Amino acid sequence: MKNKKNLSFTFIIIAVILGVTLYKQFDFENMKFEKTGLAIVYLIGFAISIFVLIKNYRNRAAK
Repeated sequence: MKNKKNLSFTFIIIAVILGVTLYKQFDFENMKFEKTGLAIVYLIGFAISIFVLIKNYRNRAAK
């Protein structure tokens, strides 16, 4: 159980960092990212971290 809490904390930190980075890279005036390729990589990592967090939350709620 302790290992899952550490894993969740790690993915929360990753999600926050990637979310802030994506927000900073987005140009709201032109409605596009400054570096599109890097933004795609960040978005994939952000989506994976959110998916793992939701999956862990559902497993914890089921128990």
